[in-house]
Amino acid sequence: MKKSTKFAHIGRPEIKAGASVNPSVMRASTLLFDKADDLYNGKHRIYGRHGSPVHDALKQAFCALENGAGCTLTPSGLSANSLSILANVKAGDHILVSDSSYGPIRNFCDTLLAKFGVETEYYLPNIGGDISGLIRKNTACILLESPGSLSLEIQDLPAIVKAARAHNVVTIVDNTWSAGLVYAPLDLGADISVHSATKYFGGHGDLLFGAVISRTKQLARLVEKAAMALGNSTSPDDAYQVLRGFRTLVTRCAQQEQTALALAKWFAKHDKIKRVIHPALTSHPDHELWKRDFTGSACLFSIVLRPCDEAQVLALLDRLKLFAKGFSFGGFESLVIHCDPQLTRSHDPKFGGPLIRIACGLEDIEDMKNDWGQALEMLKIKESA
Repeated sequence: MKKSTKFAHIGRPEIKAGASVNPSVMRASTLLFDKADDLYNGKHRIYGRHGSPVHDALKQAFCALENGAGCTLTPSGLSANSLSILANVKAGDHILVSDSSYGPIRNFCDTLLAKFGVETEYYLPNIGGDISGLIRKNTACILLESPGSLSLEIQDLPAIVKAARAHNVVTIVDNTWSAGLVYAPLDLGADISVHSATKYFGGHGDLLFGAVISRTKQLARLVEKAAMALGNSTSPDDAYQVLRGFRTLVTRCAQQEQTALALAKWFAKHDKIKRVIHPALTSHPDHELWKRDFTGSACLFSIVLRPCDEAQVLALLDRLKLFAKGFSFGGFESLVIHCDPQLTRSHDPKFGGPLIRIACGLEDIEDMKNDWGQALEMLKIKESA
């Protein structure tokens, strides 16, 4: 069954007279029982923090998306990433994190995780199987984000998984970029796939949510126990909205993928653009890896402007009418950010000009081109560029 069909029907109530199309939202903190033994016999959900039927339906949808054995829902994409790490580390451990990973998770590793005695080492995204040389006796997990959050490097996941398994190291993949539709980390051997459901699944820029999907029931239980200990909880209203987002996910993502690729090709011909970073373009250094492991692309890519002053970059972005400045992607609206102010790397990626990340929404491609055309027309690049 195709995913578009599956997601239109998964996690729905039984169809009968007067049935709703989606599970009802149950808002409750206290859950009541008529028998005292039911509070402690382990057969029932005993508190609202532990979820509701709509949460169960959403977990089912995420497991179907990623071919997972279990899912834990979280309040945000960042909390999904941090939970997946915390569930697999202890004081004195060492973890490996891609140098291209999401900035807030880097902050989590460098601050809170370090405070509790876990050392983080950042590796080059193109390391592949050579990551085995960085694995120590106390290495607990490897966190990948493929493509990278800003610079969109594709990692050789099968090679990294092979090295990790040889040393009993858990592999965690942030799979937000692909929405799980064009990339299947668990099928490629990864242990855990993480999503910021805020993005494509919310789809409207008006909620925060996350999901941790595990390849085995054992890993899923480990994550769930950590979530329980941390007091992890998600709103039933938000869970309902994310489940509803599944219904149109495939259709929305297909259009955004096509639009982003068309805009990327348009940028590639513009004389004020130094480089377009989109994995589906043959110019991308990891294009062959993308062809091997992915079945499509997504709404997000980056461009590198020809060298120009910071003031010119900001003025360019402010001239855009359709692309608002904002930190997200996967919603109906197009967004753009200047990446240089937040770039923190242990290894210099050497972009050679200002890095701009672009998220395509559901607007018409010709309107997008016109918007960028008028904005780029007034951009003043340095003469030496």
